[in-house]
Amino acid sequence: MVNRSLICIGLTFALSLAACSKDEPPPAPYAVEEVPLSQISADLAAGNTTSVEVTKAYIERINTYDDALNSVIMIAPDALEQAAASDTRRAAGQTLGPLDGIPILLKDNIDAVGMPTTAGSYAMLENMPARDSEVAKRLRSAGAVLLGKANTSQWAGLRTTAAFAGSTVGGGTHNPYDLDRTAAGSSNGSGIASAASLAAATVGTDTTGSIMGPSSIMGLVGMRPSMALISRRGIVPVSLTQDTAGPMTRTVTDFAMMLNVMAGSDPGDPWSENADAHKTDYTAGLSTGALKGVRLGVFRNTSSVNEETLPLFEEALQVLRAQGAELIDLPDDVLEDTSQEQRLIMYYDIKEDMAAYLAHAPEAVKIRTLADIVEFNKTDPRENIHGQEHLDAAMALEGGRQNPEYQKILEYAQRRAGPEGYGKAFEDYNVSALVTVTRGPASLLQPDGTISGGAALERPKGSRPPSISGNAALAGYPNLSVPMGNVEGLPIGLSFVGPKWSEKDLISFGYAYEQASHKRTPPKAYKQASKGH
Repeated sequence: MVNRSLICIGLTFALSLAACSKDEPPPAPYAVEEVPLSQISADLAAGNTTSVEVTKAYIERINTYDDALNSVIMIAPDALEQAAASDTRRAAGQTLGPLDGIPILLKDNIDAVGMPTTAGSYAMLENMPARDSEVAKRLRSAGAVLLGKANTSQWAGLRTTAAFAGSTVGGGTHNPYDLDRTAAGSSNGSGIASAASLAAATVGTDTTGSIMGPSSIMGLVGMRPSMALISRRGIVPVSLTQDTAGPMTRTVTDFAMMLNVMAGSDPGDPWSENADAHKTDYTAGLSTGALKGVRLGVFRNTSSVNEETLPLFEEALQVLRAQGAELIDLPDDVLEDTSQEQRLIMYYDIKEDMAAYLAHAPEAVKIRTLADIVEFNKTDPRENIHGQEHLDAAMALEGGRQNPEYQKILEYAQRRAGPEGYGKAFEDYNVSALVTVTRGPASLLQPDGTISGGAALERPKGSRPPSISGNAALAGYPNLSVPMGNVEGLPIGLSFVGPKWSEKDLISFGYAYEQASHKRTPPKAYKQASKGH
């Protein structure tokens, strides 16, 4: 198992920013709980703290609270060294930007030098990448402290229909608002760590809702951006037609600051070639008046809009209206349930995309294909405790992206989700974005750590309402979730979906709503269950 115990690193030099004499008492520890990334950045710039002190504070919180949450796989061995280097840069007037010295956790399917990338599988324990993913590279170049790795559902959740909330490597995860409930989606570790202030921000990945789900049920700001606005190079894939990385933060401002660094083209991900032409300064559009005169489409035909969530949704709509938005009710048939097509697309994609990633893995990693993974799971006693229905189904399909059946399914699903779905709604009703409930409250965990109800391998076409995040993924459109309030103490989010490359608009809408509503509430349950508390 990956070592989750904290790594104590002795600093070999005195901090250049330490101005106190030997007779003065040491400064009080920097308090990070619920402190926005933007505030930490300002405090660092003002000399009110140091990156080393901030990093130590997060490490202490992980050490104190994560036993109850199981969200952090490991701490980077050089975390404090990174922080000290940031402090040295700052003292020399060479700060790299607003993220310099800010501790960030990465989902454990994102390559970062010095830490294994396991994707939750024992087959990947020796996967020590020789170079950073583009996401990690951009964060390092901005001076961020890559604090460690966050737990993830194995293979981003595409293994078993039991929907295990965690991984065999990292163990099961627990929602900080209620430890008996799921943290949803494969970015559950990243979501938990952000919600419980175990890092200033985290990075997750999303294929069909793995950022959106955890963000919604843990009171976070999360987005799956336009397809390939953020490079996927160096991220263990599921489906390059739908995969994306994205920040997970406690405020919209923090999210915009993270996206400023993470967005952009990367020759290593040809799909991202247009990203530079569309990226912008996402903090520049943050205005409390951003909703004035904006037409928003209201969509209610989703399983997330129900008796539990409807009162909060109606309250959110009132806030939007009070901020000057014009609300347009959309018909129920705006979107189609394309979940089955989406599942098949992932099955075809993962065989091809996983092999491409594993081709660059270190020699110590013995798996090279999806077939190798399936066989490993059958024979390794640490892995054969769970089923692998999704992987088996993927192996049963003939061929990959060149299969005419695949191309037919992909064309249909993307068309129905995009031009004939969201795209048609934007055009026909002249709305800048669509709003709805992101997801209902977190569901209970089963005694074995799986999510209550599980996930069916197949469903009859149209047997459930369309997936907001799933259709956005197929269309390649951005989908932002911001806290909307709590149902019996459990957070839910408000979704904004816009046309491709509309991130700046969505972020500005989300900011205006956030500042008018102030709906995020910090979790408390995890503290009561943690050692010494």
